[in-house]
Amino acid sequence: MALNYEKMTHLNLKTHSTLDEKWVQDRIAEDPTILGLGDVILKDRERNQPRAGRLDLLLQEAEGNRRYEVEIQLGKTDESHIIRTIEYWDIERKRYPQYDHAAVIVAEEITSRFLNVIALFNGTIPLIAIQMRAVQLGNSVSLVFTTVLDQVQLGLVDEDEEVHEATDRAYWEGRGSKATVAMADELLDVLKQLDPALELKFNKFYIGLARQGQADNFVIFRPQKNSIRVEPRLKKRDEIEQKIEAAGLDVLDYDNRWNRYRIRLGKGDVKKHAELLQELFSASHAESSGNVS
Repeated sequence: MALNYEKMTHLNLKTHSTLDEKWVQDRIAEDPTILGLGDVILKDRERNQPRAGRLDLLLQEAEGNRRYEVEIQLGKTDESHIIRTIEYWDIERKRYPQYDHAAVIVAEEITSRFLNVIALFNGTIPLIAIQMRAVQLGNSVSLVFTTVLDQVQLGLVDEDEEVHEATDRAYWEGRGSKATVAMADELLDVLKQLDPALELKFNKFYIGLARQGQADNFVIFRPQKNSIRVEPRLKKRDEIEQKIEAAGLDVLDYDNRWNRYRIRLGKGDVKKHAELLQELFSASHAESSGNVS
């Protein structure tokens, strides 16, 4: 079937008579994934900030602990927009420190001048800049979002660095349950077949691994009330996904940020899938050690 070419018209939302900021908010609220931030859900909109106005949108990872404080501006970015975005991000991260927060600026035009200003904060303040364009094709209007500045991590800021507050077993038994923390013990037994020196290290946001007191988080665990999330750090590969799928494991979205598979295990799953889990842990350990053949 032959396809017809039809020219798109770029719309200026700042001067448009009917398409305003609320209309943009509505479209994002209907499907927050259009921003390109991954599998996120709408947590709140026009969120009250004590003595600081209202946050346009608060988004959260569907299966994670990251939140995005999103501010929308029609037209060009300006100083007040940047300051407001950072202020809302700062308020939210202090109110809810259990989440990983990122500030998101969405504007029709992100000028080179303000891109440079934003870049000065990037890494110390997790800022993401997204350019928004409204286009009309026939009687339909669409929004196109392009990330022009992504968050940059300074140095090697990941789970291996001691940036998370240390906790203890009782903390995780309260946050999860005694049964799911006991599953972490079972998983450690599987890991000890690779390295008998490994031990659990309890942090605020996950249970990691340590060897003689030094973090070695090629696998981390997140106990929940009735299950435990196991997250081996592995490059995404078809052969791994095929094995996991064939075993019938409950797999969540791949964590592209930390290069981790996220597998949810329930009662009896550690024993049932011990052989495959050991294979995954072994591959993860080899990758982390640089011993991949």
